[in-house]
Amino acid sequence: MTRAQRKRDHINYALTTGQQNKTGFEDVKFVHQSLPDATLDDTRLQSRIGELSLSSPIFVNAMTGGGGEYTSKINAELSLLARETGIGLAVGSQMSALKDPSERKTYEIVRKNNPDGIIFANLGSEASVQQAIDAVEMIEADALQVHLNVIQELTMPEGDRDFKGALERIHTIADRLSVPVIVKETGFGISKEAAMTLSGTSISAIDVGGYGGTNFSKIENQRRQRMLSYFDDWGIPTAASIAEAHSVSGLPILASGGIRNSLEIVKALSLGACSVGMAGAILKCIVDKGLEATIEEVNDFHTDIQYLMCALGCMRTEDLQKVPLILTGELYHWLAVRGLDPEKYSNRQFNA
Repeated sequence: MTRAQRKRDHINYALTTGQQNKTGFEDVKFVHQSLPDATLDDTRLQSRIGELSLSSPIFVNAMTGGGGEYTSKINAELSLLARETGIGLAVGSQMSALKDPSERKTYEIVRKNNPDGIIFANLGSEASVQQAIDAVEMIEADALQVHLNVIQELTMPEGDRDFKGALERIHTIADRLSVPVIVKETGFGISKEAAMTLSGTSISAIDVGGYGGTNFSKIENQRRQRMLSYFDDWGIPTAASIAEAHSVSGLPILASGGIRNSLEIVKALSLGACSVGMAGAILKCIVDKGLEATIEEVNDFHTDIQYLMCALGCMRTEDLQKVPLILTGELYHWLAVRGLDPEKYSNRQFNA
């Protein structure tokens, strides 16, 4: 099987087999504010990821690497979406283009289409410093995502089996690169222990990449003769992972993993995220409805986020981390047994 066919299979499986909805956001409720003392016109969507300033709390997260004309077309449309809506964009892993220069154009199109936008480069934790430098230069990236995908690699028939030295490589890359480094999971979540360890490096942010969105174990298991189905329900739900990482790291937390609508975006921001990555929902809209409809969808997200912020009395996205929340069900239980005191969210006080 060619790499291009494998990437196309990944996209097709992501739109069917790999989708799920077990993020934990259903266990998050807002406490209604009858006197929000707010006006819709004053709500501001700007957000910050460390030193990076973005006009929206939403960014398109990594989903498609190099893989021929099919993924090149999707990357082109995603970059136009980002340009027209003012959101950030992360490309998929660039390792293929570092090994095969003929694939560079499938990535370079994003900067060509969106010369002034915020764009994240992307490599796995196996990358060298020079590869990281080359990936950033390839698309004139504003930051580099280093993805962690142990479960995907283990379930992938041709995947890696050696994960030693990843932390040291990440630390070295973050030390040597001229742009911020963001470490992200790929659908299985970041624990408080992992977040604490990562906070001891020079990285700038953590993207939790929680369980509940595209399931790469299920995707890769479709390509195996003997399925490793015990990994299909493996991972930290996105809502729990945001709370875990935010509780210990001291770093900006990016939320991703099955986030599909404005309410979930606002819940993610309220749990501790400073920005929210969307992948599967955006990809499905692009493929099923086209670029113009997806632009309209993202603009609707922005409008709805402002309505929700106004209802909660929040003028800035960071204010959402101060509003009271009620956590219930499995999320409450998860945080309680992990020693993260879910009731503290219920008693937060916010005065705009």
